[in-house]
Amino acid sequence: MDLDTGAIAERALVLGPGGPVGTAWMAGLVGGLRRAGVDLGGADLVVGTSAGAIVGALLATGQDPGRLASLGAAPPPATGPGGGGADAARPGSVFAVLGEAGLEPGEARRRVGRIALEHADSASGPEAARRLLAGRAALIGAGGWPERRLLITAVEAATGEPVVWDRTSGVPLVRAVAASSAFPGAEPPVAVAGRRYMDGALRAGTNADLAAGARTLVVVEPMAHLFPREPLDGRSGADGARTVVTLGPDPDAVRAFGPDLRDLAHWEPAYRAGLAQAGAAAERLRPVWNPGSGTA
Repeated sequence: MDLDTGAIAERALVLGPGGPVGTAWMAGLVGGLRRAGVDLGGADLVVGTSAGAIVGALLATGQDPGRLASLGAAPPPATGPGGGGADAARPGSVFAVLGEAGLEPGEARRRVGRIALEHADSASGPEAARRLLAGRAALIGAGGWPERRLLITAVEAATGEPVVWDRTSGVPLVRAVAASSAFPGAEPPVAVAGRRYMDGALRAGTNADLAAGARTLVVVEPMAHLFPREPLDGRSGADGARTVVTLGPDPDAVRAFGPDLRDLAHWEPAYRAGLAQAGAAAERLRPVWNPGSGTA
């Protein structure tokens, strides 16, 4: 069910995990960038993981990011760590597994998968699965895959095997997005062709490797403040001129997020923080995303 991701993109966009609050911030950021003349939806390749799968599907299908300015009547998304009314002990046990020193990544995914499957087999599992699919459908506002190249990541819960889906994979877009954003222990894994899949962040965080070789790569990381690492930003001539720009929440956005990325009370403040951050981000992106625009 995995696919060849070897085609080189001129402009690639990678959107990472970040819970409901990170979803809202990304929507505000990309919406504000569009207003400032930097349309990340014009990427040749979009890679979406977890919260990023929601925003990536919205962008790649031509939806207006502004439709996520508030939750409105949409079912609560409960994206990423926690949410969905799950027993808090389950996500906690997931993080305990992921934080275990020396644990082989495949074994870690399998252990986490067992937690996810236990959640799915609980009394609330079927209803939680229905809410999850309905919520994702309401958020992305599109029923089918776009022509634009969109990759959605997930992990098979029983085996721990990562997968990458696109429009040729035979997986409905809503199910792909729901699976990618089904954090184990918080939301049940999503059934696809007789197997059950969970959060794509368990594959490799933002999964920026799927955009390797892109001439221009923008990586949006809502959780950059929680998991700091050496920035990807820079230029390399190894496989042709390559420019990488990473965007994470600024200090004002981090304050708007609050302490819990699951807290839906912070959805609208996070969205507004993304809008506010877009002006400065546009100044960084315009010369590389819109070269020759005359506004750099």
